[in-house]
Amino acid sequence: MSALADLVRDELSTPVDPRVAAMAAAVAAEYPGSARAVLFYGSCLRETQLDGLMLDFYLIVSDYGDAYPKRWLRLANRLIPPNVFPFQSGGLIAKYAVLSEADFERLNGPETRNVSVWARFAQPSRLVWAVDDTARSRAVAAVSRAAPTLLAAAGSRDGEEPLDWWRRAFGLTYSVELRAERTTRAQSVVDADPDRYLRFSAPAMAAIPAGAPSGGWARRRIEGKLLSIARLAKASLTYAGGIDYLAWKINRHAGTKIEIKPWQRRWPLIAALTLVPRLMRSGAIR
Repeated sequence: MSALADLVRDELSTPVDPRVAAMAAAVAAEYPGSARAVLFYGSCLRETQLDGLMLDFYLIVSDYGDAYPKRWLRLANRLIPPNVFPFQSGGLIAKYAVLSEADFERLNGPETRNVSVWARFAQPSRLVWAVDDTARSRAVAAVSRAAPTLLAAAGSRDGEEPLDWWRRAFGLTYSVELRAERTTRAQSVVDADPDRYLRFSAPAMAAIPAGAPSGGWARRRIEGKLLSIARLAKASLTYAGGIDYLAWKINRHAGTKIEIKPWQRRWPLIAALTLVPRLMRSGAIR
């Protein structure tokens, strides 16, 4: 794992736009005493023009009990992690997901069939804020688990080239969650920076733990779709303007023209639960 951890550490420490770093610090400041690290991830990593985009962060906290004064938020984060919240700072907009250090480590590893965390952190990310060196080291160790978990879950094929293994693995993970992106999105993740994935290939393969589970994708798909709907329902309660964000994201990726009605803003949970099946039937999300 040391070779892979070195690659992860170097990648996480890559400088970012100063506005991104400032926003990460502002997110952490909302959780005094519990914020441990903030990671920046997603398609905005590759963008130089950030205005008008939705930045994506993960906030890692010591414990949900320390992070939230409200018991129901603590419970929601434990039962269906993560909680997701909108944020604005310095003229930019973002959303951030909250995980405890323990959950961040667990959800990057093979002990969970839930792909949402390890699929994302097998991709490039940046550690843009950490409270101390211990928090930084724990974040590096957790992220280092993601790529071996992804590749192990996809399973190896005789004669398959490394980049094709990555592409197939991401394709499988994209099939598990509700997605508005087009089917070529999984391949474009790798093709955006093939040299990066080639550098990570041998260390990630060598770090696959003995006995790491592979396959089971039919079960993962059923569980993943249901979990996505549960998260969406939860976000309608925790995420101010969540129904508008859902429409924006689907319109952006699927080319639709969804308009949210006033009643849907008043009753976002009902709106989300009625909107998703209709969008799945139309093919706007899969």
